[in-house]
Amino acid sequence: MATLKKRLNITLPKEARVYLKKLAMVDQVPEATKAAELLQMALEIEEDAYFSTVADERLKKGKKSISHKEFWSKVL
Repeated sequence: MATLKKRLNITLPKEARVYLKKLAMVDQVPEATKAAELLQMALEIEEDAYFSTVADERLKKGKKSISHKEFWSKVL
């Protein structure tokens, strides 16, 4: 049966495998599901770190900032 999801084979260190197995058991989900959830969280953290760096650079350059409300009033 075909799946729309991309499969990825990875090799984990023993400690990571044990920890992943325990986390999956606690959450009562398959290990692959838990691994996918953790990977998604890590990607979001990486994205946040990137945009934080971009924002810090803009602040160092003295660029004018606007409020969240002001931005969205201009966009919409």
